[in-house]
Amino acid sequence: MGPAAGPTGYMENSVSYSAIEDVQLLSWENAPKYCLQLTIPGGTVLLQAANSYLRDQWFHSLQWKKKIYKYKKVLSNPSRWEVVLKEIRTLVDMALTSPLQDDSINQAPLEIVSKLLSENTNLTTQEHENIIVAIAPLLENNHPPPDLCEFFCKHCRERPRSMVVIEVFTPVVQRILKHNMDFGKCPRLRLFTQEYILALNELNAGMEVVKKFIQSMHGPTGHCPHPRVLPNLVAVCLAAIYSCYEEFINSRDNSPSLKEIRNGCQQPCDRKPTLPLRLLHPSPDLVSQEATLSEARLKSVVVASSEIHVEVEPASTAKPALTASAGDDNEPNLIDCLMVSPACSTMSIELGPQADRTLGCYVEILKLLSDYDDWRPSLASLLQPIPFPKEALAHEKFTKELKYVIQRFAEDPRQEVHSCLLSVRAGKDGWFQLYSPGGVACDDDGELFASMVHILMGSCYKTKKFLLSLAENKLGPCMLLALRGNQTMVEILCLMLEYNIIDNNDTQLQIISTLESTGVGKRMYEQLCDRQRELKELQRKGGPTRLTLPSKSTDADLARLLSSGSFGNLENLSLAFTNVTSACAEHLIKLPSLKQLNLWSTQFGDAGLRLLSEHLTMLQVLNLCETPVTDAGLLALSSMKSLCSLNMNSTKLSADTYEDLKAKLPNLKEVDVRYTEAW
Repeated sequence: MGPAAGPTGYMENSVSYSAIEDVQLLSWENAPKYCLQLTIPGGTVLLQAANSYLRDQWFHSLQWKKKIYKYKKVLSNPSRWEVVLKEIRTLVDMALTSPLQDDSINQAPLEIVSKLLSENTNLTTQEHENIIVAIAPLLENNHPPPDLCEFFCKHCRERPRSMVVIEVFTPVVQRILKHNMDFGKCPRLRLFTQEYILALNELNAGMEVVKKFIQSMHGPTGHCPHPRVLPNLVAVCLAAIYSCYEEFINSRDNSPSLKEIRNGCQQPCDRKPTLPLRLLHPSPDLVSQEATLSEARLKSVVVASSEIHVEVEPASTAKPALTASAGDDNEPNLIDCLMVSPACSTMSIELGPQADRTLGCYVEILKLLSDYDDWRPSLASLLQPIPFPKEALAHEKFTKELKYVIQRFAEDPRQEVHSCLLSVRAGKDGWFQLYSPGGVACDDDGELFASMVHILMGSCYKTKKFLLSLAENKLGPCMLLALRGNQTMVEILCLMLEYNIIDNNDTQLQIISTLESTGVGKRMYEQLCDRQRELKELQRKGGPTRLTLPSKSTDADLARLLSSGSFGNLENLSLAFTNVTSACAEHLIKLPSLKQLNLWSTQFGDAGLRLLSEHLTMLQVLNLCETPVTDAGLLALSSMKSLCSLNMNSTKLSADTYEDLKAKLPNLKEVDVRYTEAW
């Protein structure tokens, strides 16, 4: 008998565990025949072990199938529930003690009980709880099936103060949040988690219990050890908040409700016709074709349901809203959908008592999530696309409560957090727009707006672009806040003047008058004028054209040197092998004649590179060899059209970024990309 290609992993005169594992994959009928073909050292021992293992597994599997069939038959026609409960406990014990290693061993009893409960809806509350307690051991390592989740949801709604919720459901929900990978494939798990949290909120110390539960999911350390907990909690919160406005949303857009989707309805049938409502959108018969020259008035629209009351009141005067033509198919941005102008109309949304409690609970959870430093970056990324319905954003209570979360993002110094205040892409609105003066969510005098501007200006690589956006859209609020002495807004107005953002002379004079109206503004404007005079004086005096700093020089050394003399004609600056960082970029951008800059082996990073790309447009030679710059900073160099020599040796340059730079820098002739991905 010749050798056959059989299980691998065996060893001389011994039986390898991996070989037996391979044999396990064979069926009982062909495994002995397959093993007889083995002509390897120790093959007889392998044959005996494999046969013994397969015989035992086959026997236990056969016995298990017989018992499952028996319990299905017994529990399909229950007579006395005391006997049924006893049989369920026996079935659970049998599953827990079975030697078979298969997920279906634990799932089969759960499915039997699930079917039993769905077919017997007249059980008492005590019988419900007894059954839940009986199957609790199986739920420690297994998700409940969909029908059982529906039963658990019903129990949470009807008996939120039951001890079963705390003692049995808590570990089940904890396991779901830690191990679930996609609520889209198992929406009832999300619904069960949602109802469980609402049940906790119904206890005497409701919100405190919810807080303790969230704290237990994070863990006692500063870093949560479970990466799936946060996205799962956010998914539950978003679904719960959406459900608060579901009735109104369905009445507006005629889409299937979540309840219909859960019940398998894919197409709306026998539904009411779509209501002629568009939030704060001018009625066509009241708006003329020349919207930019006429005033629009809104009709009073009232939509009432058992849960929601929405009222749009007409204003005495209204400014033109949309300048797009009627045939424009482009999707309007979020603010256009919610409002025409700040004084155009007022909106009030009133939720029913249950929806109001649900909203309060889940907004509070979002606030709790934002308090954890390790969760905040991911939370900001998940909320950046503004995943809430327009009705929620028009609800004053919701935006007022959510303001705490946005404030936490604005206070976080990490760029991956506060950059999420901006929109995900051009043409869309972000939290920055919604909470800016004139935005639908702004309920203060601009304090949050000032905080957001302050943190964004500190890290935004498109400084000029950001200032231009403020000048075009938010100049009025900036001037008002500066007039009230807000230091951040005073700095913004000074930067607009320094970078020549404002072209209109009358607007420039108005900004200067605003600055001179306060003590802090007057002082900063005088400093700006002094800097401008010094710069002109430096350019007039001239000075050296080449400068090299000694090794180990710092940012402070460079600042001290540049402020001590005249460097208006400086064209070549070498900072190679010094200890300068991106902070020195603020001084480098004040060298108007600089054409060659050597940053070899420094700690100059992406932030400084972005600032240079905004101001040193005449730079021709740049050496970034052995600096920590990455694609995020190198991409900004595409605006420096005068570059003809660029050294990116030993940086984190990628091949895609290199190709992009070559395409956008027409004068680039000398490039060094050794020891990079593009090499």
